[in-house]
Amino acid sequence: MSRQARPPTHRIEVKPALQLRLGQQLTLTPQLRQAIRLLQLSAVELETEINLALESNPLLDRAEDAQGNGEDTEPGERPDREPEPQVEMVEDAPLDYEPVWDEHYSRAGGTSEDEFEGGVSAAEPENLHDHLMWQLNLTTLSPRDHAIAVTLIESIGDDGYLREDVEAIGQWLAAEVECGSDEIEAVLHRIQRFDPLGVGARDLSECLLVQLSMLPGDTPGLELAQAVAKSHLEELARSGLDRLAHELGVERAQMREAVDLLRSLDPKPGDRIASGPVEYVAPDAYVERERGIWRVRLAQSGRPKLAINRHYESLIGAAAKGDAAYLRGQLQEARWLIKSLETRADTLLRVAHAIVRHQTGFLEHGPEAMRPLTLREIAEELALHESTISRVTTRKYLHTPRGTFEFKHFFSSSLSTTDGGTASSTAIQAMIRRLVEREDPRRPLSDARLAAELRGEGVTVARRTVAKYREAMNIPSSNERQRLG
Repeated sequence: MSRQARPPTHRIEVKPALQLRLGQQLTLTPQLRQAIRLLQLSAVELETEINLALESNPLLDRAEDAQGNGEDTEPGERPDREPEPQVEMVEDAPLDYEPVWDEHYSRAGGTSEDEFEGGVSAAEPENLHDHLMWQLNLTTLSPRDHAIAVTLIESIGDDGYLREDVEAIGQWLAAEVECGSDEIEAVLHRIQRFDPLGVGARDLSECLLVQLSMLPGDTPGLELAQAVAKSHLEELARSGLDRLAHELGVERAQMREAVDLLRSLDPKPGDRIASGPVEYVAPDAYVERERGIWRVRLAQSGRPKLAINRHYESLIGAAAKGDAAYLRGQLQEARWLIKSLETRADTLLRVAHAIVRHQTGFLEHGPEAMRPLTLREIAEELALHESTISRVTTRKYLHTPRGTFEFKHFFSSSLSTTDGGTASSTAIQAMIRRLVEREDPRRPLSDARLAAELRGEGVTVARRTVAKYREAMNIPSSNERQRLG
């Protein structure tokens, strides 16, 4: 029996080497998680949060009123600069802009185009479906995927969970579009990344996994938290942390870190979006024109003044070991809260700044001059995530000479015009309202005629789109308006 020749072997030598890599990473620290949570709170909720912190933390205290007129200009701004007179507005001209802080916050007063005063206004009630549809309309999708997304959103319950399986949704869509389960899953994956994160999940495990997937890869405890969320949630609830750590062969400290991370997530993301009655709100920011310059001020409620209680801080060094550890922990939490509030205020002001810069036409000329604007544009401009912009624009209000509006009001999708430009959906709705107000009540304009009138003004809109906008503004059909006339 002959031997087979062995193939030649090659020896590979591996030499150890040191490599220096420069990169940027975001670690989701407890301080960052707190900043994100505070960012989504309304002014009323923020005040409640601060009051609770003041009651529970002896190291935290209200700061005394600042000296001066209460306006702190941003770094790099020159408030004594004489602005150039602006005789006319050019759409793409740079905006001479000065963001300042407003400490003269008032809950009394009215609103008019000739008088700028603080005021309390009623907020339109919003439910989860409205919030998701608003984000969907600002998302670029094909008509096919848009139809799938609408059906999915309609199938999401108030708690944020998808109440129907993918097969049933596919059957409902059969009359409109033929699509497979993979297509529906792909669109659902997109919706689950809307704000609030995890909406559209089919169970708690999927909801938590979606939220975990958006965290940086080096987040402490992330990998173990994903494993627990995927396969061991029931076991964790039944057996407890220690037993699960033993069964998985990990240290108790590692399991505690993973469980703390899971507890920081939102198990019912839909509950955060209000769906109750109308609530009265106070503006979070103000914009007014002074000497030809649009100035943005943050309300005092948006930048609460907190400070460290120096008396209790001085006791740390002389306190017993246990008391000193407690006071040091409270001191750290107080510093985190103060820093998180500063981050919230800075982000809120930056977003208001960007909105005013893009929507100068609205401030100057009214709703018909509203420009198309998406969350992504502002996110890219400010180097922030779209979900962060969504949090900032939800239940935050900007007081303008034309009224008080939620930040979300200034965002709208775009439609093409005959001259190759674009017009925002908000501007088109304003044009439709103007045409209806000027029509002959004995011969009201039909949706087709409204579309033709808009086409004559350079905006190409389908009749069904006009009908959708008309219904959104609660304008009756032409037959109903004729009876009213």
